[in-house]
Amino acid sequence: MNGDPPESDADDSLSRLGRVALGLGLALQASEDFRDMEDTVAYADSAGVPLPEIAAPMASGTMVIAGLGIALWRLPRIATGAAAAFLAVVTATMHDFWNADEDDRGGERLAFFGNLAMLGGVFVFLRRAYRSD
Repeated sequence: MNGDPPESDADDSLSRLGRVALGLGLALQASEDFRDMEDTVAYADSAGVPLPEIAAPMASGTMVIAGLGIALWRLPRIATGAAAAFLAVVTATMHDFWNADEDDRGGERLAFFGNLAMLGGVFVFLRRAYRSD
């Protein structure tokens, strides 16, 4: 009815695998911030994030929870919405490689494009979350 072909069991299995991989990838990447929160806070501070000592752990915790929500498909609208909002803001503001020093430009570009790819995956599941009831 919506123009999309019906999903087969194989399509659903691949979608589930992709969702679990994306969700776990987001959660595990964000959990790395807690290993050295001092550096995470310093990085946020250097990017001009207000109250970085509060914002950095809160953002990392949100992404751990959102990633797990995506992987487990629990509260999918909230989980995918939170991940999309986080990635949209962080990708453009924290990884603005076009403004980075020459020494940092390559790493920021890599982080920017990695986040952009994750954002694309999150958008796919955000759409699915709003289609399912």
